[in-house]
Amino acid sequence: MIERGSKIFDELIVAVADNTSKEQYFTRRERVSQIKKIVSKYPNVTVDTFEGLLINYVRKKGTNIILRGIRTISDFEYEFQMALTNRAFAPDIETVFVMSCEKYSYISSRLLKEAIRLGADASLFVPSAIQDELKKKMARNISAVRNG
Repeated sequence: MIERGSKIFDELIVAVADNTSKEQYFTRRERVSQIKKIVSKYPNVTVDTFEGLLINYVRKKGTNIILRGIRTISDFEYEFQMALTNRAFAPDIETVFVMSCEKYSYISSRLLKEAIRLGADASLFVPSAIQDELKKKMARNISAVRNG
C-alpha cells in the first residue's frame, strides 16, 4: 500500500494510531520505528502519529485525502462505513481506496500472528526483522503468562 501510494501522491504520510479494538503486540513508538525502517527507501513518505479522529489529523496536516487499502469484501464493508461516517463529519475530506495486491488479499494480522506463533516463516508477508521482533514479543508474552 505504501509503495503504491508513494507513486500516486507527491507526499504520503503514514499516520499511526492505536486501535483499541485490536490486540497490539507493539507499542505505537515501536510500530513507528518499524515503519520508518521500511519506508526509508521512499523519499516522499513520512511517518507520524496521531490520537483522536483521523479527519482532525488530516485537517491539521493541511490535506484532504485519506488513502485506505482494501483486501476483502468484509474490508470494503467496514471501510465503506468509515468513509461515509468521515464524509458526514468532514465533507471536504475524500477517502481513496486502493485494492491490495492479490498475493496479500487473504492475509490478516490475526492469521499472521497465529502462523508465526506456530512456527511458520512469514517472510513472504512481513520483513524478516519485524517477524523476528514479533517472535520475541510473543515469547515474552507467553513467558509472562506462565510466570504471572
